[in-house]
Amino acid sequence: MWNLLKYVWNHPLNADGRLAALWRVLGWQIAARLMPGLIALPYVQGTWLFATRGMTGATGNWYCGLHEVHEMAFVLHLLRPGEHFMDVGANVGSYTVLAGGGVKARVTAVEPIPATFAHLQRNVALNDMADRVRCCQVGLSDKPGALRFSADLDTVNHVLADGEDLPGVDVPVTRLDDLVGQDVPVLMKIDVEGHELAVLHGGAATLADPRLLAVIMETNGSGVRYGVSDDQLIAVMRGHGFAPFGYDPFGRQLVDVMDASGNTVFVRDKAAVEAR
Repeated sequence: MWNLLKYVWNHPLNADGRLAALWRVLGWQIAARLMPGLIALPYVQGTWLFATRGMTGATGNWYCGLHEVHEMAFVLHLLRPGEHFMDVGANVGSYTVLAGGGVKARVTAVEPIPATFAHLQRNVALNDMADRVRCCQVGLSDKPGALRFSADLDTVNHVLADGEDLPGVDVPVTRLDDLVGQDVPVLMKIDVEGHELAVLHGGAATLADPRLLAVIMETNGSGVRYGVSDDQLIAVMRGHGFAPFGYDPFGRQLVDVMDASGNTVFVRDKAAVEAR
């Protein structure tokens, strides 16, 4: 609890309302215990997110406005209505609702865990986005087949590595290129808890397409469970013409200093992106 309170207190979007943010934390902790089940929480631009006790991503948005402020603001600032956003590792749909509801972009939301996928679908329905959001209950990797995923770890569910003895579920997987086809997104988010390199290897054609302007990707060292380093991810992205940046959402500028959240914004053409 101390780490949560510290995070909420120091979050930049709470700078002018820290006490109100702490009251939101307290209110949620009480409500989640008194009213078990899904509770709809206000989100951005008139959207909502269903949450229940233990959903750290969804409740982080309630406490702070935007849980991952740098990356989420980048989505809001870069995308335009009708453009295609791809949310790989969508979880319950924070980024999907941000893009599909906040921006009115078209979204392909990819979430492999069946129980989590059901929550994603509920949030799409809650925000009346079925006409512009395609939900895919599948995993992504370097080749088609099936992989075993953890099932009870909320936002950190992942492909089980050799030797991991955790409750799991078998999920069909496909390649990014096969799922995208000719509908290449303008922006993509990839958050697959260390399995990013395999996703990139399965998406060479998508990454090479100039219509893809930027990729937000988790680079927090979680690939170590598969013997993959963040440097390998950066090298692959550089090979496709992308440079790594952080994002200053208040100055609306790409910066060379990476965000402490463990995500990197990879940009193909800095001038073109900043012009947006």
